[in-house]
Amino acid sequence: MDCPDAELSILIVDDDTISDLNRTYLDRQGPTNVIAFAMREGPFAQINPHLLGDVVISADTCAAEAVKAGLTIEQRLFQLLVHGILHLLGYDHEKSRQQARKMEEKTNALLAVIGVEPISWPD
Repeated sequence: MDCPDAELSILIVDDDTISDLNRTYLDRQGPTNVIAFAMREGPFAQINPHLLGDVVISADTCAAEAVKAGLTIEQRLFQLLVHGILHLLGYDHEKSRQQARKMEEKTNALLAVIGVEPISWPD
């Protein structure tokens, strides 16, 4: 990913905590599976250029999604972690289908490297 000295923090929380973060910072209601807070964006991005940001994952939602998809919790956790890291690196899946496809390809390529099931993305 061309950032060998990058740092990030990973926080694993419950649905209540991620719901609070989702409401406070994204103005969205309810729990979500992962939120990424990029530190390479905004007016203070140059303070520590090696700091990618924070990836927050809901253990509750992760577990429920794992069961639904027939995955282990560990597999789903790795999927969410890779997804969050790609958001920190500027990938996005909400702005256009083309960007979503690009993010899907990169996600699944990285998951293959670490031996985790690829993500099935909706069309």
